[in-house]
Amino acid sequence: MSDIDSRVLATIVETASDHFFIVDGEGQVLDVSPGAAAVYGMSREALCRTTVQTLEAEGVLKPSVSLEVMRTGEPAQLMQQTATGRRVIAQAHPVYLGGKLARVVSRSMDLTDLQLLQDEYTLLQQRFSDHLKRSGGGSIGDDLELDSLEVRSGVMREIATLLKRVAPTDATVLLLGESGVGKTAFARQLHRWSQRGDGPFIDVNCASIPESLFESEMFGYQPGAFSGATRQGRAGLLEQADGGTLFLDEIGELPLAMQTKLLKVIQDGSLTRLGDTRPRRVDFRLVVATNQDLAQRVERGGFRLDLYYRVNVIPVTLPPLRERREDIRVLAELQLSRLNQRYGGNKLLHASLWSQLMARDWPGNVRELENTLERAWLSSPGDLIEAEAAHLGPERFAAGQERGILVGDRSPGTPATGDTLLPEGQTLKQALATVERDMLASLCRHYPSTYAMARRLGISQPSVVRKLNKYGLTINNER
Repeated sequence: MSDIDSRVLATIVETASDHFFIVDGEGQVLDVSPGAAAVYGMSREALCRTTVQTLEAEGVLKPSVSLEVMRTGEPAQLMQQTATGRRVIAQAHPVYLGGKLARVVSRSMDLTDLQLLQDEYTLLQQRFSDHLKRSGGGSIGDDLELDSLEVRSGVMREIATLLKRVAPTDATVLLLGESGVGKTAFARQLHRWSQRGDGPFIDVNCASIPESLFESEMFGYQPGAFSGATRQGRAGLLEQADGGTLFLDEIGELPLAMQTKLLKVIQDGSLTRLGDTRPRRVDFRLVVATNQDLAQRVERGGFRLDLYYRVNVIPVTLPPLRERREDIRVLAELQLSRLNQRYGGNKLLHASLWSQLMARDWPGNVRELENTLERAWLSSPGDLIEAEAAHLGPERFAAGQERGILVGDRSPGTPATGDTLLPEGQTLKQALATVERDMLASLCRHYPSTYAMARRLGISQPSVVRKLNKYGLTINNER
C-alpha cells in the first residue's frame, strides 16, 4: 500500500462516525478508531495492548463480535452492552490470507446517541402537538384534510399531521404497530400527500413472495432470462415504483439474502434485471412497515444492521384500536357503508351492538373489526344487524391448541346441528367462506409462518397467502 493510500485509510478510520476494531486471527487488538475510547471506557493505547478475549472476560465487550467471527469463521452482528453503559450494534467481518483467518474487522454504532435523538424527536412532536392544542382552541388538526383516513382520536390526528409534514420530503418512513392497525392506509395517504402523489404506489407484502421468486418479482427479467420467462421480459416491482412510492409491508419477514439485494438498490439507486447486464436507474420514495421489533431482530441476526439504519429514519408508531376507541364508531360506520354498497343492501347496526363494539379490545385491530362486521352483515337475515350475528361473546378460539384446528366453538370432529352448521338466512357459499376464514384465523394465532400453515393444511404456500389476503388475515408474529 502506498503512503497516500495509508493516509487515506487512516483518515477514514479516524473520522468515521462508526467505531472500528481491527484484531488479528488470535484476538490481539491491533488498532481501534479514536472514538471507541469514549464508548468502551478505555484509551486507544490501552485497548491496543490487550485481546478481545480479555475485554470480553472483563465486561468491556458484552459480548465480543470479533470472538463470534473467530468461532464461526463467518460475518456476525450482535447487540453489545458496554462497560460504560452504552448500547451499541456491532458488525464484524473476517479477512482470510492463504485460507487462514488473518484479521477480523468490526465496526459498531452507538445506539445510545440514536436513542437520544429519537427521544428528542418525540419531544419535538409533543411540543408541536401542544402548540396545535393551544393555537387551535384544544382541537388538533381541525384543518387537516385527511382524505381517505377515517380517524377521530387526537393521537391519530397528530400522527396524520406529522406524516403530512414529512410527506413533501423523500425521507424513509417506518410505520410500526400491531397487525391490522392501518399501516397500509397511512402509507397510501402519505403517498397522496407527497410530491410523488401522481406517480405509482407499489404495495409489496414481503412475507407473501417466496424466496425463489423474489429476485424475478422485485427486479424483473429480460426475455429468455430463465425457463418460463415471457418473450417481452418484465419490469419488476422496484422498477414499477419509479417516480412514486415503494411500500414494503412486513419488512421484518424478508430473508437475509433478499435484504442484501434490496439494500444495494436503495444505496445505488439502480438495479439490473435478471438476464441483463445494463443497470437501470430507479427513483422512488421508500416507506416500510412491520409489527416486529427490528432492533431485536438485528440483535438476533435476523435483520441486517445497515438496512436497519436505512429504514429507521422517521419511525411512526400507530397505536392499537383499544387505545383509541374514539375511532371505532367511525370505522364501523365506514365498513357498514362499504358492505351495503358491495352486497347491495341497506342494513343497520342494532343500538345494543354499539356498546359491545366499543368495549371490545380488538386484538386484530381495524382488520378484525372490519371482518367481524362483514361476518355479521352476511349472517344477519334482516336489515337490522343484532349482537348475536356479530358473535361478540368470549373468545371463540381456545388458547394453546397448537395441533388441532378449531372451527367456531367446536373441533373438526364434533358433530353440529343444522342450525349451527348453516344459520338461517346464510347461503352455503357464505357459510363455507366463514368456516374457511375461521380456520385460517385460528392457524394464524398458532403457526409462525405461511409455510408452516401450508404444511398443516396440505396446500401450497402461495395458496395460503392468497387466502389470507382474501380474508384480510395476517400471521401473529408476537406469539
